[in-house]
Amino acid sequence: MKIMNTECLSDKDHILRLIVERLGRCSIDFTEKMNFIRASRRDREVHSAAGVLLLLHYTGDAPAPSGKKSEFIFQLIKRSARVAQPGDLSCPGGLLHSFWDPLLAPLISRKIIPILRADALKYALLRNNETFRMINLFLANAVRESWEETGLSPWNILFLGPLPSYSLLLFRRTIFPLVGFVKRKWHFSPSSEVEGIVEIPLMSFFDESNYGLYNVETSKELKMHREHTREFPCLITYDNQGNEEILWGATFYIIMNFLKIILNLEIPDLHSKRVINRTLGPEYLTGKPR
Repeated sequence: MKIMNTECLSDKDHILRLIVERLGRCSIDFTEKMNFIRASRRDREVHSAAGVLLLLHYTGDAPAPSGKKSEFIFQLIKRSARVAQPGDLSCPGGLLHSFWDPLLAPLISRKIIPILRADALKYALLRNNETFRMINLFLANAVRESWEETGLSPWNILFLGPLPSYSLLLFRRTIFPLVGFVKRKWHFSPSSEVEGIVEIPLMSFFDESNYGLYNVETSKELKMHREHTREFPCLITYDNQGNEEILWGATFYIIMNFLKIILNLEIPDLHSKRVINRTLGPEYLTGKPR
């Protein structure tokens, strides 16, 4: 793990400017991946697309308990037992809707909903027209899904930039991540797909003792679909009640990619780290029946 001076991480304006600049200049593959997904529609095994929001919030913008320092936190959802990947931490978002999301995208590009503006808009406009269109489309997708899942208002989000896409291992799906800054503290109103919100301080990723290995084994039923026994890097964190939560898989990699682009942070050497075992059953792909 590369060590940096972490004192600047509490400087809200500096970090937000840094994020917008570095995301604005990083290479993304939205157009190429969407061309692949469209081509897959001619095949029997259709590939799907999903937009997600990696949400950052700064705790210093609201009154805090005495002695608690201001800091950046990631706001993730914990998936309920009713949906696929139950219990996992993830970014809010979901599958692209072929009707609603193209209809909502112009509200963002024309700034009727003021999410995409200032330097983030300037950098987005420097990309080619199709990539800019894809950014707007998946931003509309992710914002709509976030509002449906958590009650987060689109007027409370400031777009900071896009991240490279990520393709899932167990699903024929590509995730298109976008980074959003939550401007104000908000009232969490979950849908049936969400169990709760888990907040992870940005500083947690600079403490090597928080990292571990997630040893994932598939049950016999699931092995009919995918046969994997693998170890994945993970971050061990805790919710507001002190319950242990494991950040792994796609969301872990999306956040680590974000931290590498913005702060040059690498995944540490995981040799001799804590190992956490988990067996995935068939409900991991489907969730429990309603």
